[in-house]
Amino acid sequence: MLSQRGRYALKALLDIARHGGARQVSAIARDESISRKFLEAIMSDLRRAGLVEGRRGAQGGYTLSRPADQISFADVVRATDGPLAMLPCVSLNFYQSCEDCPDETNCLLRHAFLDVRDATIHILEQRTLAAALGGAEARKQAVADA
Repeated sequence: MLSQRGRYALKALLDIARHGGARQVSAIARDESISRKFLEAIMSDLRRAGLVEGRRGAQGGYTLSRPADQISFADVVRATDGPLAMLPCVSLNFYQSCEDCPDETNCLLRHAFLDVRDATIHILEQRTLAAALGGAEARKQAVADA
């Protein structure tokens, strides 16, 4: 399950992408209904992960470190929540053997969750901030045209 931290990180990055320039934490927090203190911690994590850059000063704030079409939901979830896999033994980036599994090769759970991992990765790596915003704009236009 996606954590609150992960949800807020996605909302904050979508807000920055939507506005196209530097955004101050206070503005993001207000517009996205996120606690400013919690958002500051999240933005610090995103900065360390290389997803945003921070600038100080009156014209400062956070900007995306690369174009919105090059930041996937998978990038954000990994930065905030860690592995995308539901079991540690199927994780690509955070692999660990399961403590209670005597035979990983024949584990029926592992085989099923490899498929889940692959489907999840495919979807989250294909969904970029730009694609999400484009989809939202298309839905708004369809409602307006109806």
